[in-house]
Amino acid sequence: MKKKDVEYFRQFLSTRLEELLSQAGDTVSGMTDPKENFPDPTDRAALEADRNFMLRIRDRESKLIHKIKSTLERIENGTFGTCETCGGEISVNRLKARPVTSQCIDCKAKEEALEKALGL
Repeated sequence: MKKKDVEYFRQFLSTRLEELLSQAGDTVSGMTDPKENFPDPTDRAALEADRNFMLRIRDRESKLIHKIKSTLERIENGTFGTCETCGGEISVNRLKARPVTSQCIDCKAKEEALEKALGL
C-alpha cells in the first residue's frame, strides 16, 4: 500500500476517533443533568425510550472506538492493509468502505459463510 494511502487512513481514523470521543462526553454530561419530573407516564416512557436508544448507539460507537484504536495500532506497526487471516493485501477500495477491517474480502466472505452454515 502506498504511503499516501496509509497517511490518508491515519488522518481519517484519527479524526473519526476524536469525533466519537467528543460525542461520548456529550452523552455522559447529558445523562447526568438533573432529571425532569414528568407527571404523565407516557412522557416519562418516551424519555426512557430515547435514553435507551441513545445508550445502544453509544455502545455501538464504543465498539467502533476500540476497532479504530486497534486499526491505528496496525498502522503504527506496519500491518495495516494486510489480511490477518491469509496475509494478503486488503484492497484500498475495501478499506475505503470499511477502514477498520482486518480481513480481505475473500476471507471475510468465507468467515460469514461459515457463520451462516453454523447458524451463528
